[in-house]
Amino acid sequence: MKTPKLSDILGIINKIAPPGLAESWDNSGLQVGDPDAGIERIMVSLDATPAVMEAALNASCQLLVTHHPLLFKPLKTLSTATPQGKLVHAAIRGNLAVISIHTSYDVAEGGLNDLLAERLGVYGCRPLQAASGQDLCKLVVFVPCDHLDRVRTVLFPLTEALGNYRDCSFSAPGEGTFTPQTGATPFIGAVGSMEKAPEQRLELLIERSNLTRAVRALLAAHPYEEPAFDIYPLLNEGKPLGLGRVGSLAEQTNLADYAGWIKKALNAPGLRYAGNPATVIKKVALCSGSGASLLRAASRCGADVLVTGDVKYHDARDALDLGIALIDAGHFPSEIIMVDDVAERLGRQLSEAGYGNCCTVPCRIELDPFRV
Repeated sequence: MKTPKLSDILGIINKIAPPGLAESWDNSGLQVGDPDAGIERIMVSLDATPAVMEAALNASCQLLVTHHPLLFKPLKTLSTATPQGKLVHAAIRGNLAVISIHTSYDVAEGGLNDLLAERLGVYGCRPLQAASGQDLCKLVVFVPCDHLDRVRTVLFPLTEALGNYRDCSFSAPGEGTFTPQTGATPFIGAVGSMEKAPEQRLELLIERSNLTRAVRALLAAHPYEEPAFDIYPLLNEGKPLGLGRVGSLAEQTNLADYAGWIKKALNAPGLRYAGNPATVIKKVALCSGSGASLLRAASRCGADVLVTGDVKYHDARDALDLGIALIDAGHFPSEIIMVDDVAERLGRQLSEAGYGNCCTVPCRIELDPFRV
């Protein structure tokens, strides 16, 4: 079993919450820590509060992974006279690194908004406010026929699915030629003699963020000293990415019943809703945390209700004017669900990467600052 460095874990977290998905105003990523430090124990939490940081240190953790950033706005001082300065000093003194995933995880496929949609019984989701599409490319490599399956198998985990189909590739036979020069150690053939070899042209669809890893895997699995491969940028848009989600319930209900169901699903002490309690609810828009700014987007896409948190009085008035219901489930209840999900996914991916001696611990002490 290997002990990962902080940089190794950051690479795995970047697969769960790709940094390129973060909003321009956000500050997700590594907040505090030495990239070369060894990490054996990780705590996952929603916030980096003094109590959470103390819990992480008492649990002998070397890394705290949070949703909300520890450092959000530029700092002019790191004095312990400020609450944030105290936290940074405590982390450094305790050799506790901090990584925050915030809007990267909000937007990511399988991230917080998809997790929230699952909790709220919403299916067939797409982004409520699309920001971009996947950046796709095609990797083409020429492989000796008897090594095709090996190279393809190594690359499959890094390829993109096509709808409900994974492990997609295309191959076609051909003939490769090459003449090894002085200093070469050819897999087949001899220095100075042209060699003709039956090969397969293998094509795979790769997300650009996975391209470096895919090329490394290709070079490690390919038998040739100098494999021939091409990378083509694509105009295919790929899956749409963005904030929030919109989808449908399996069965329609009414606003009052759906609000009560959400309260239980999120273990919320209470929630507020705006609209006629008898309003029929079938199409649902949602956004974890603070998503009232997406109210008009939810209305434009024909949603019957927007479920989010941090709703203001005038947001509710706007919802009534637009003819869309609004449920304020709270910021904390709609986001605390990320703790168990990230801890489980991070632990599983660490194990798959050979870091089985590094464990993840979900934080259990966090409480909603509001009382109802």
